[in-house]
Amino acid sequence: MTQPKSYSAAEVAAAIDHTALKAETTRTEIVKLCEEAKQHRFATVCVNPGWVKLAAGLLAASGVGVTTVVGFPLGATTTAAKAAETKDAIANGATEVDMVLNIGLLKSGDDEGVKKDVEGVVQASNGQAVVKVILETGLLTDEEKVRACLLCKEAGADFVKTSTGFGKGGATAEDIALMRQTVGPEMGVKASGGVRDLVTAQLMLASGATRIGASASVAIVSGGTGEGY
Repeated sequence: MTQPKSYSAAEVAAAIDHTALKAETTRTEIVKLCEEAKQHRFATVCVNPGWVKLAAGLLAASGVGVTTVVGFPLGATTTAAKAAETKDAIANGATEVDMVLNIGLLKSGDDEGVKKDVEGVVQASNGQAVVKVILETGLLTDEEKVRACLLCKEAGADFVKTSTGFGKGGATAEDIALMRQTVGPEMGVKASGGVRDLVTAQLMLASGATRIGASASVAIVSGGTGEGY
């Protein structure tokens, strides 16, 4: 039996979107988030849209990207609103956008509506930002997860992502494996929600994730266990 690949703390760090999305997050905490991201060489910081400009300035020329969220956390805003958020975020320095899928449309069987919603954000990004789509897997059946992944792929998204961190459940190795199997090797898969230690992060990567969303990032790469997203 082939053993799964082992990932070092540095390899895990390079896959992490260091995240602070709580409503009460302060400017001081964003500054700290960016300093930690530079120190540990995380892939990006993930912040709410109002903090993008600050984070982009703090991280300029550091090699650390800036992720923000769109249609967050419910995914129930209009496509036009999501597109406008995307354009504004990119203008402020975002390099990646994590949009929330319109979960109600998916559950209503409106696959074309779901696809067009994702396409709207992909078109708004105009190749200037990586587009990840949050499925909120804790609310979906396996059949819905597969449909969502295929629709996101058809719509031109770069990644599919498990969770907002504000909904039911979080990332599981089983969901990551299913998402990876569905989208194939060419798309990214982001595990987010409940990844709080190095072993769990390594398991997510071994299961097919190429990015991890976490607020406990420093604890993860330091071999501890953290709290939060």
